[in-house]
Amino acid sequence: MKLSVDSARCQGHTVCYMVAPDLFKLSEIDGHASAAVDEVPEELLHVAQMAVEGCPEQAISLDENE
Repeated sequence: MKLSVDSARCQGHTVCYMVAPDLFKLSEIDGHASAAVDEVPEELLHVAQMAVEGCPEQAISLDENE
């Protein structure tokens, strides 16, 4: 599964990082998130889905690879 963060929607709430720190990195300037991995390891899919569902701005997506 591919993880991505829409930088235009992210407002830096850091909920994703609190849920899944291995999958996200935060900007030191404004706290905006970006994906720390391209592919989510299978053992972390459940926390990736929690981050998607918990994002207040709905800025995170988890998509099947094509």
